[in-house]
Amino acid sequence: MDVAAYLSRIGYRGPTEPTLETLRGLHRCHLFAVPFESLSVHCGEPITLALPLLYNKIVRRRRGGFCYETNGLFLWLLRALGFCAAGLAGRVRNRFTGRLGPPRDHLVLLARLGGQRLLCDVGFGDGFLEPLRLEPGLEQPQEGGTFRLGLAGGVWALERLRAPGEDGRLLYTFTLEERELGDFAAMCRYHQRAPSSVFACKSFCSRPQPGGGRLTYMGWRLIATRGEERTETPLQPHQIPALLQRLFGAQLSGTLVPKDQDIQPPPEGEEMGPAPPTPTE
Repeated sequence: MDVAAYLSRIGYRGPTEPTLETLRGLHRCHLFAVPFESLSVHCGEPITLALPLLYNKIVRRRRGGFCYETNGLFLWLLRALGFCAAGLAGRVRNRFTGRLGPPRDHLVLLARLGGQRLLCDVGFGDGFLEPLRLEPGLEQPQEGGTFRLGLAGGVWALERLRAPGEDGRLLYTFTLEERELGDFAAMCRYHQRAPSSVFACKSFCSRPQPGGGRLTYMGWRLIATRGEERTETPLQPHQIPALLQRLFGAQLSGTLVPKDQDIQPPPEGEEMGPAPPTPTE
């Protein structure tokens, strides 16, 4: 596992001292270079949360992954560069079912720089492009949208706002209890097979585009979005492997079985009872 090779993989050529400028640059480069994807689940590649395996997949094989893979490896990079960073457990609001996932449904990162605490996430998909200040109620506009963090009862909530001052749409919740990569092993297995997991139900690969917008392969479609504009192109199965390599740099080692299945709500007991916090504190 080599830092220089990792930086080359994400196309980062800036300073490497543990500063806010460096963190912002690394975060953006990672998101634009490493796709958010579930392809391994659908082409016979079991996912194991061991750093050398994640490094081999993302850096050497130039693939992407989901949160445990991309944020797990990014945490290693930040620590190797001298950042004070930790993993946190979150619960994503599923945009298809509208419900929160089980505990440890998501791995998100917290970096500390001087007196600042910064939320980092290179494994969520259509989220924030640069780290967010961990301050409740603060609206933080950036290229990918306006975001706001709320805090209630020790639980933080990340929201995306359609416009400044408006009510937000919940993306996920998390707490500040520090976690290590191995703490997510059971949920990593869950997301590879559960009918309530987007990763098990849908084969997809997604990445933001320079200049704005997002390009996503899902099932038998190629989806391009930019603001409120959305276009979909149907795909034939034989077209998909070449398209993934051409548009996302993803060369698969197994045969992809496309999938775009409806997601079932999680069984009772897998979801927390209280309503998500609102950003009033």
